[in-house]
Amino acid sequence: MTYRVREDCRLCGSSSLTKVLELPKTPLANEFPAAPNVDQEKFPLWLAACGACAHVQLPVVVDPERLFREYVYVSGTSPVFVEHFRKYAAELAAYYWLPDRLVVEIGSNDGTLLQFLKSAGAKVLGIDPATKIAEAASASGVETWPTFFDNQTVDTILARHGRASLVVANNVFAHADDLPGIARAVQRLLNPEGVFVFEVSYLADVIKGTLFDTIYHEHISYHALAPLIPMFASLGMSVVDAKRVDTHGGSIRVTVSAERDVPAEASVEALLLEEFEMGLTPGRGDVMRETFGTLAQAIATRKRGVRSVLGDARAAGKRVAGYGAPAKATTLLHAFGLEIGGIDFVVDDSPHKQGRYLPGTSIPILPSSAIGERKPDVIVVLAWNFAASILEKLASFREAGGVVVVPLPDLTIY
Repeated sequence: MTYRVREDCRLCGSSSLTKVLELPKTPLANEFPAAPNVDQEKFPLWLAACGACAHVQLPVVVDPERLFREYVYVSGTSPVFVEHFRKYAAELAAYYWLPDRLVVEIGSNDGTLLQFLKSAGAKVLGIDPATKIAEAASASGVETWPTFFDNQTVDTILARHGRASLVVANNVFAHADDLPGIARAVQRLLNPEGVFVFEVSYLADVIKGTLFDTIYHEHISYHALAPLIPMFASLGMSVVDAKRVDTHGGSIRVTVSAERDVPAEASVEALLLEEFEMGLTPGRGDVMRETFGTLAQAIATRKRGVRSVLGDARAAGKRVAGYGAPAKATTLLHAFGLEIGGIDFVVDDSPHKQGRYLPGTSIPILPSSAIGERKPDVIVVLAWNFAASILEKLASFREAGGVVVVPLPDLTIY
């Protein structure tokens, strides 16, 4: 089979898993077909919480070879993300002395972050299994190995480059089925005084913002701090800092020391208190179930609102388009029942996606020039995390009477 279903927690190994949220089956979110395919293979999509450590996870595990070898998302096509990585690199360079030190990025994509770190004087190495993207990154001057990050890869890095002072992983620490194994491999790679810094979507913000569309099959972990701290501690590592960042509607940047029992910054305790109140910590199962019950109700409410707005537009004979073809659009469209007949076309700036179709639909992905050519009346911002910049691009469309719908975090009509 292309997927399997875990019956134990991928963080602590407990078999005490309880379903807390179920969404409709969807195709793989980044598997964009070259032709319309409403019958594209769909996979179960539901979250379970561990009764022992409180880690929230997707038990359905799809073969990573299928998920990542032909990956089409690249960071460099988004000016917002390029600027985020520029600032991120500047912060890392200011806090850690990087000249001539090795920095390894797990899931380095097109090398956008590493390019900035290289400019700061670091020796950089990217690890990414997406073959074509890795080749392009290497060609641009960022050495990138087209492979998965595991112990064998670490052995090769150590043999060729030695230990790293910094390992980074951005929006990928939620992708691996064996998180303790990844953490152990990171620990082997780091200098004794080295650090592991990663950004992931933050479960507390997913819930508060009704950001359910960030749930898809690449993301098999939905991180809060409380389950992560004991996992790293069991490996002799210490979570020393955590701060919110605004990517993907709400993420956290976590800093982990390779050393044992390093005191944490006050930011860690503040986030743990917030997680306790939401039931995202061990021993708070009843509160967690209430929290996810409220999330399910919020999703249903948002579905009714979006379907009503688009249904009224359709009934009035108006043309509806989408802006952006992010992975999360697959979850949103299928959860809201808009995958067939809801949207005529979407535009996206990535040439890797243009000419393809949204997964499980007959909705074509076109360049942004299609807005002027096909003249839709309503545009749904599927890449809602970039809504501010997209609204600027659509200023003339709105001035001409067009309507822009931003479905999340709040349903807003412009």
